[in-house]
Amino acid sequence: MSISLDAAASQCIVRAGLLADGCGSAPRSDAAVLIDEGRITAVDTTAAITAKASPDTQTIDLGDACLAPGLIDGHTHLSLAGDGRLYSEMFSETDEMMVLTGALNLHRHLQAGITTIREHGARNRVGFTLKDGLNRGYIPGPRMQVSGRPITCTGGHFHMCNEVADGEDEIRRSVRRLVHEGADYIKIMASGGGTEGTIPGRASYSEAELHAAVHEAHHLHRVTAAHCRASESMVNAVKAGIDLMEHAEFLEPDGELKFDPELAQMMAECGIWISPTLQAWCRWPQVTQLRRQREQGLAQVDDLATLQSLEKRAEKRLDVMRRMLDYCMKERIVPGTDSGVNDLAFGHLDYDLELLVEVGFTPGEALESATRISAEAIGLADDLGTIEVGKVADLVAFDGDPTRDIGAVSRVVAVFQAGVRVR
Repeated sequence: MSISLDAAASQCIVRAGLLADGCGSAPRSDAAVLIDEGRITAVDTTAAITAKASPDTQTIDLGDACLAPGLIDGHTHLSLAGDGRLYSEMFSETDEMMVLTGALNLHRHLQAGITTIREHGARNRVGFTLKDGLNRGYIPGPRMQVSGRPITCTGGHFHMCNEVADGEDEIRRSVRRLVHEGADYIKIMASGGGTEGTIPGRASYSEAELHAAVHEAHHLHRVTAAHCRASESMVNAVKAGIDLMEHAEFLEPDGELKFDPELAQMMAECGIWISPTLQAWCRWPQVTQLRRQREQGLAQVDDLATLQSLEKRAEKRLDVMRRMLDYCMKERIVPGTDSGVNDLAFGHLDYDLELLVEVGFTPGEALESATRISAEAIGLADDLGTIEVGKVADLVAFDGDPTRDIGAVSRVVAVFQAGVRVR
């Protein structure tokens, strides 16, 4: 899959005090990037780049900032507001209002340095409409890969998006329909989730049904992503050949997390990509807010009790993630915010990177997971994910070095898409 650059910038130089290229090497100092028609044509010292460029080339000097590849969020729901309302309330909105919500969310993510996203499921044609508007230049935002409506069983998670399929034949028809409408990849709900009436700890499709989705998608040159909270759904997804597993919570029917070493070994051996969406289970926006109130001396007794309970819940999820990393899967982990659902507001991939560091990633490894590794996972590594000659000039600049201090990812000072400064 390649990227077309219809609105690329003419030649310019972007200079910064540090440059973290996403390739695993230490950040270089006094670095500059030469951009021509939206792509990177040289990466070198400021003096060397200036010598290569024509005399009238514009230079954008970012001072002491650290320049990095644009961030990639592998799991979003653009049409949902992330404002704490229930699914039933958010899905009571019209499709037109959902498109407007999506336009606002695209802007918020782009301003946070997120230049590419996967849209993981919206009602009817909302996801396709947002991508079409983005491609036409009607709205600003990260470049999108869109799944359209997620495939789910009768009464299953996100059934209100209106792509219900029961059995292998109906699933195959759904895949064909979605590809015909423009889906970049296929999303299928392999377990229950937050939708009322579903059971997150139970599988909703069999191995054979998931394999039907994989077979049909691959036949049509599309990859698959499966929502898997339940352990049994994770087993089914691995055996069926799903390309990317969302959540991977090792959740039992009783709602408890129970790490399974044999399942983790299966996941490592098959090479599946994993998007753990850590901030979602850990309720990190609420934890972050309550910690801030505590630091400012504004937390009440009830607030502190709530924070203690949430931190205990989060630690269980983070412990499962740490145990997964014992199986050498760092290079297969891609962060995703799950933005839109519950209180997961857009603009906070930084939360997921903080949590990856919490479970054992170095700050540099966390940054690479949101850049180089994510680009590989979604099939865009030829164009995105690193600052190298030939790549699309999607860049973000931080106040601080994110390879040493992951908190720098929260301090965005500039964003570029295809060489065009958008913040």
